[in-house]
Amino acid sequence: MQSIGGTLAAIVGERRVLQRGSALVAYTSDGLPGYSQTPSLAVFPGTRQELVDVVRALAAAQMPFVPRGAGTGLSGGALADGTVLVGLNRLTRIIEVDAVNRIATVEPGVVNTSLQKAAAVHGLHYAPDPSSQSACTIGGNVAENAGGPHCLKYGVTLNHTVACTVILPDGEIVTLGSRHGETAGYDLLGAFVGSEGCFGIALDCTVRLLPDPPRVRTLLADFMSLHEAALATSAIIASGILPAALEMMDGAAVRLVESSLYAAGYPADCDAVLLVDLDGVEDGLEHDVSAVEAICRAHGAREVRIATNVTERTMLWQGRKKAFGAMGRVASHLVLQDAVVPRTQLPDVLQQITAIGARHGVAVWNIFHAGDGNLHPSVSYDGSNAEEAHRVHLCMTEIMQACILAGGTITGEHGVGLDKIDYMPSLFDGDTLAAMCRLRDVFDPGHRANRGKVVPIHSCREWHQSPAGRAS
Repeated sequence: MQSIGGTLAAIVGERRVLQRGSALVAYTSDGLPGYSQTPSLAVFPGTRQELVDVVRALAAAQMPFVPRGAGTGLSGGALADGTVLVGLNRLTRIIEVDAVNRIATVEPGVVNTSLQKAAAVHGLHYAPDPSSQSACTIGGNVAENAGGPHCLKYGVTLNHTVACTVILPDGEIVTLGSRHGETAGYDLLGAFVGSEGCFGIALDCTVRLLPDPPRVRTLLADFMSLHEAALATSAIIASGILPAALEMMDGAAVRLVESSLYAAGYPADCDAVLLVDLDGVEDGLEHDVSAVEAICRAHGAREVRIATNVTERTMLWQGRKKAFGAMGRVASHLVLQDAVVPRTQLPDVLQQITAIGARHGVAVWNIFHAGDGNLHPSVSYDGSNAEEAHRVHLCMTEIMQACILAGGTITGEHGVGLDKIDYMPSLFDGDTLAAMCRLRDVFDPGHRANRGKVVPIHSCREWHQSPAGRAS
């Protein structure tokens, strides 16, 4: 490892290669602290050419590596176990904002809100808005196919990425997609977005920008029944109205936020709140606001508050966006799951989550994208307490299985990484998992990029050992 360390230091400088254990502590976990892995070293290229040279040096040495952006991921996907960690956080150049064609090209380390600020000058915005957008990077968003509250109406990262220049693990540079429109042939860009660092590293990403809506109205409805709030969610969508965002927080989460420095003025005695953004042209917007208010009241909403200005809107959204930060003050560890269920199954699944938590003696908070059924059951706990950590694990496993049985899936925006890899066989049969391995082979036949993530390793091994695999 000293040899590769010297090679990398010659490319990026000695200060940008970390090898001492004390220097690597910050990179042993990501936003999901329940997992810990120590890289053999970490390297931080500062320019596009340095990144290219680093990847090619690792290819020449046949060294496995793990790309890492801001480390805000919530699936253990950016952890390197005795392998090289390639940090991309220094690649922060906004290469171009093309206001005429409504696209922007950025390096992978550009923070989501930095792109938002650059686009705002032109009356534009980048739609994907994860709760971690003040820290997470566009490269990480592409790797995880990140979402966010406003992806209900506008779509996830995949829907807003038009091209990526990618360096493959063998050092070859390819362009996936096109800034000029659809390309012929296989949708390799679609395969790359959401590949969790297993297919290579984006040197730059070209994303679509949208014009700011003429008007936005924000509503907060509070309920004394979580079940009724879930029914109201489906009723709003069934009415034909498509909110820009439709978020839910249960009463426990509300009280947690209101007792923190992120307090947003939510009613602390409620059992649930719905936070709704409606946007569009002036004509018809007030009709939608009135309709959503009426639906919420018909389903038992105690009060429906409508923000009257930008300050009130920002305050209402602060409580939702910073809720996970509020959880950080409760205990040393946090697990935040990312299952998706059909929207009509929300009332039943939420009842199951409550029962499962009670059965394991675990307090589960629910803060999630209700409009598209993307659940985020969350638990703060003491990771040093083995018994408590075991109960949390059993609780989350049972919750995930309940979501799968309800016709759902195991991730909507956080990725599979390490945390959900054991659930993959519950969703996909052996042939499907083997097909995923074959697709990975197209980009990384040596499985050096983020190895051991997403697809269970035995699935890839079985593919390579099969007669068909040997013939390929």
